[in-house]
Amino acid sequence: MLRATTLIALALLSASAIAEPFPKSDPKVGEKLVKEKNCESCHVKLMGGDGSGIYTRQGRLVTTPQALLQRVGACSAQTNAGWFPEDEANVAAYLNQRFYKFK
Repeated sequence: MLRATTLIALALLSASAIAEPFPKSDPKVGEKLVKEKNCESCHVKLMGGDGSGIYTRQGRLVTTPQALLQRVGACSAQTNAGWFPEDEANVAAYLNQRFYKFK
């Protein structure tokens, strides 16, 4: 019985590790960074409205967690945000939690 319980616990742990593409990142920190850099202002210029359409539009280019992280890095470089890789990962975690829902 103990062995079956152990196997179930391990399966649940590995499933939760798979479910989060940015496990060492903090979405709350990412949200703060997005607000500090006023990312929405650029997105409004590109998309209109509240700017969130850039994340939810049909045919969006970001379709994987890796692509999201690369896009955040590109935006950081284009805007001279000065984010470190861990900042970019935090922003990606926030955007994933709020819009993308990658697992």
